[in-house]
Amino acid sequence: MTPPLIFDRLLLRARRQRGLRLGPATFLLDQVADEFANRLRLVLRRFDLAVDLGTPTAALRTALLRDGAIGAMIAVDPMIGPLPNPPPRAGEGREGAKGRVREGVSGDHAAVVGLRVVADEEALPFADNTLDLVVSGLSLQAVNDLPGALAQVRRALKPDGLFLAALLGGDTLAELRQSFAMAESELDGGVSPRVAPFPDLRDLGALLQRAGFALPVTDVDRITVRYATPLGLLHDLRRMGAANPLVERRRVPLRRATLMRAMEVYAARFADPDGRVRASFDIMWLSGWSPHESQQKPLRPGAAKKRLADALGTTEITAGEKPER
Repeated sequence: MTPPLIFDRLLLRARRQRGLRLGPATFLLDQVADEFANRLRLVLRRFDLAVDLGTPTAALRTALLRDGAIGAMIAVDPMIGPLPNPPPRAGEGREGAKGRVREGVSGDHAAVVGLRVVADEEALPFADNTLDLVVSGLSLQAVNDLPGALAQVRRALKPDGLFLAALLGGDTLAELRQSFAMAESELDGGVSPRVAPFPDLRDLGALLQRAGFALPVTDVDRITVRYATPLGLLHDLRRMGAANPLVERRRVPLRRATLMRAMEVYAARFADPDGRVRASFDIMWLSGWSPHESQQKPLRPGAAKKRLADALGTTEITAGEKPER
């Protein structure tokens, strides 16, 4: 069955190109790239052939290749070219903070990547059992067929190959979504999709299992960014190429009165005591391994050699038996 078209992929690429012309905002990707490097250092092995799937800048590749645990890395991106990374424009006043909940770099890509492939994240050009590692930074949240993309990654990995990805999810941009919904309800008599839907952690874990990954793990980092005004957030989203890419977006221009009302609601509901406003970005982390006989496997039911009650030093109560008072 053909998956529903949620994101306009051609528009998304055009928005990314516009972001490059404006000067890309890479602060999220830079933080994510550092965390990727930290997580991969915990995996004590070498990956001869790796793929960076759709990450919008070279920051992730630069961070991972610096440690020497990867032999060669292929960049897969529908857009290939040098990605400038100028400093933030004066006056934006962006601040960031990060917390954990359990459950970019300048230069030409060719400086850090041996091979560049123009391809879409939903149509991988790799044969089965060819890759040792696939990573993806802040890209997969905008594919229309995420289950299919994960299944393709799993097939392309060699046995015991690793998949590690970060994508936007959860309550990302919830403040902006709520502010636009209230403004449009008041002034336009209805709500249109202004912020893309994001996957939640439980669904992503289920998708990893559905795709056939072994030892799947998911967790989320929340990054809270503060701005002098909500318009600073909108400017950053344009420079990220992350403005509304939805197929079902309203095709008429946003009225100035609606925009100004949304900014008023945002400032009134999501400002800190110092007047700066918050924007939440939930970074969903996914990891899974291509199955291999050497990996840990759960025991069969009834295979335990010791009762849990003995380990806990308590009395076992059988089903239907009431404990004594």
